[in-house]
Amino acid sequence: MTIHHRIRIAAAAIAVSLALCVAQGARAQDHVPKATAWAQKTLKGWMADPVVIDAIKAQNAKHASLAQDKIDALDKQWRAETKAGAKPLIDSVIGNPLSAYLKKKEADSKGLVTEIFVMDDKGLNVGQSDVTSDYWQGDEAKWQKTYSVGPNAIFVDKVDQDESTQKFQTQVSMSVVDPASGKVIGAVTVGLDVEMLMEM
Repeated sequence: MTIHHRIRIAAAAIAVSLALCVAQGARAQDHVPKATAWAQKTLKGWMADPVVIDAIKAQNAKHASLAQDKIDALDKQWRAETKAGAKPLIDSVIGNPLSAYLKKKEADSKGLVTEIFVMDDKGLNVGQSDVTSDYWQGDEAKWQKTYSVGPNAIFVDKVDQDESTQKFQTQVSMSVVDPASGKVIGAVTVGLDVEMLMEM
C-alpha cells in the first residue's frame, strides 16, 4: 500500500467520523422542537389553571419587598433542610395546593414528566412535584431565559442522563402569564423523559 493510498484511507476515516459526530449532534437537538411543541400544546394549558395563577400572585405579593440577602438566606435554609430531619420551609411548599396539583399532573403523564416546579417573579419556588435541591432559581437559565424574556418565552435545556435511573432527560421551561392581565408573573420548569418525548 502506497503512502498516498494510506493518506486517502485515513482521510476517508476522518470524514466518516466527522459525519457521525455531526449526525449525533443533530440528533441530540431533535428534542428541542418536540419539547417546545409539548410546552405550547400541554404545559401552557396547565399553567393557566387558577390554582397556579393564584398561588404565584399570592407569593409575589408576599415577597414584593424581599431583598437579595433574604432570598440568599432562604435558599441556604432550603439547602440545609434537604439533609435535615425538620423541613419547615420545604414542607410549606411541597404540602401546598399547587404542589398537589403538580404532583397529579406528573402522575397522570405516566412517566413522561419526571419533575415539575413553578417559580415566582423572583425565581423562588412556589410549588413542585418533587423536592428541588435549591429554593431560588433566579440565578439559573430556566428562570432568566423565560420570566426575564417575556410572555412567549420557552427554553429547552440540553439532554442529561439521570444517574439514578440511567434515563435521558431534558428540562423545558416557560413563562407563566396571568390570563387576566397578559403579564408574566412567574415561570415553570418541567423535566421530560426524552425517549418518551421522541416517541410522541
